Amino acid sequence: MLIGDVARRSGVSARMLRHYDALGLVRPTGRSDAGYREYSSRDIQRIFHIESLRSLGLSLREVRRALEDPAFTPAELVAGLIRQTRERIAAETELLTRLRRIDAVEPTGWEDVFQIVALLQALGSKSAGKRQSAALTSVEEAALPVEALVEAALNETDPNVAGALRWALAQSGEDGLALLAEGLGSPAAEVRERAVQSIAELTNDGATTLLRQALTNPDLVVRRHAALALGARGVAEAVPALIDMVVEGTNDVGAADALSALASRPAPAKRIAARLVDRLAREGIEPPARLRLTQALADIPGTTASQALADLSQDEDRAVALTATYILGIRDTR
Repeated sequence: MLIGDVARRSGVSARMLRHYDALGLVRPTGRSDAGYREYSSRDIQRIFHIESLRSLGLSLREVRRALEDPAFTPAELVAGLIRQTRERIAAETELLTRLRRIDAVEPTGWEDVFQIVALLQALGSKSAGKRQSAALTSVEEAALPVEALVEAALNETDPNVAGALRWALAQSGEDGLALLAEGLGSPAAEVRERAVQSIAELTNDGATTLLRQALTNPDLVVRRHAALALGARGVAEAVPALIDMVVEGTNDVGAADALSALASRPAPAKRIAARLVDRLAREGIEPPARLRLTQALADIPGTTASQALADLSQDEDRAVALTATYILGIRDTR
């Protein structure tokens, strides 16, 4: 078969076939009387093999090795191609993300682009100082896309940088809430915790709604952070979780402070005192937990708490009785 016929049937141009010939990849087995290249069925099969390998991303040098080196196995070839493809996709995805973030800021000139690129690079720096500076600068001088701030906040391990990133996010209002909500469902526990901490820094209604939903999150750490934040906002739904924290001894001082803030009015104060008394009366509550519940009553105003403390001053547990007596003495002097 002459080169023109091969080109039409294989879809490989005559110019490329000549290139294959020059490289020694496919040499026609014969020549016509007029001196034209003639390809045998085996030659044509080799052309299709070459094109198949090229379609997988191999260079012509790699194609030659695959076809001629007996030690070059398909498994080795495919594994290498998978690795290279993943690396290429990762690089292209990173570039696409960077371009989208620049586009989101709607730069008006090249100086804006250069400044955003510099901030994005600083945000991904290995230096904690540079990352922190980028977070602060994003609010004070040049805006960073909220998507970049959220991603950085959810992955930051340095506490100082994390605080700066949460502050920067708080200045963006509700823009990052949807992304932070996704963080609450992350398979990584540390990402879920950073997400709820970031949401807690936001003071808008959307953040409060997310925190309310977080009270039922399967992650106990997320529930605790949400309860503390909601308690500071005066949301009564946080009371059961806060009392649980007192019982468990997990940030019990912070939980007691939040309960005290929630008890600033008579009606909620009575309800919170009643809940604390109820937990004290339950069977199976360990002595340390009973002591912490007693201490939590100290800053709950009203007669319900005072009566509970009076009863506890006669408690069989000497530590609880002494603590209740001491608290009553302080309350009487107020």
